[in-house]
Amino acid sequence: MIRWIVTDLDGTLVGRDLAMVPAGRDALRRFRAAGGEVVIATGRMERSARRYYDELGLDGPAILYNGARTADLATGDVLRSRHLPADAWTTLLGVFEGLPEGVRPVAFADGEAWAVDDAPVLRDYARRDGITLRHPGGWHALRPERITKCMLIGDPLPALQVAGTVTTLSEATYLEVLPEGATKGTALRALAAARGVPLEEVAAIGDNPNDLDMIDAAGLGAAVGDGHPDVRAAADVVTAACADGAVADLVELAFRRNAWPR
Repeated sequence: MIRWIVTDLDGTLVGRDLAMVPAGRDALRRFRAAGGEVVIATGRMERSARRYYDELGLDGPAILYNGARTADLATGDVLRSRHLPADAWTTLLGVFEGLPEGVRPVAFADGEAWAVDDAPVLRDYARRDGITLRHPGGWHALRPERITKCMLIGDPLPALQVAGTVTTLSEATYLEVLPEGATKGTALRALAAARGVPLEEVAAIGDNPNDLDMIDAAGLGAAVGDGHPDVRAAADVVTAACADGAVADLVELAFRRNAWPR
């Protein structure tokens, strides 16, 4: 029995045009109408994920910031939240000073995204995610204890090891720096336990390395057909490419497993 489908957004349910793939969107709506629950799990922040949450007609929890926060976007209730250690933020400030010219940092705190300059790569990111970048006038203006995550955007991305954090690639040019233990998989495990849903009754799908822990946690882990090779190698099943209805393939499998009429 598959009770939950947990889906990544970009590159999985959402195509390069930033719109949901119609086949996947419609299939998830059918899954919910049949009695299943859909959870989105994304690196996006609340404001950026909300358009897709609303388009699917969801009314429950969403895993955000690559697992650093779980929130009910319908009510605004934060169900689980993690922040970077203050010492890690201090270390990252030093890293920012030595970044390659083509790489820019973004910090996320108190539901806002912050950047100290207006580089083209940052404007492209803000447009893609449908957000406005705020400018604090200097990184030291941010409260260290309120920072949910940081991102380094651009190329070439540096290799980072900062105590108290974990790093993951959500895109080839997006390196995410998260609180230690904050992954989509840990967030999924915590949410399923809180709701009394056995993980073997959860199916999860993703396309990039930041989805690996999530598809490993789920009873049925699926990889997008044109996703990262490491994700395809780790998954229980490989679906069609994103644009060809990756999520719709997983929903079809869930209907067959549940013996639900289609």
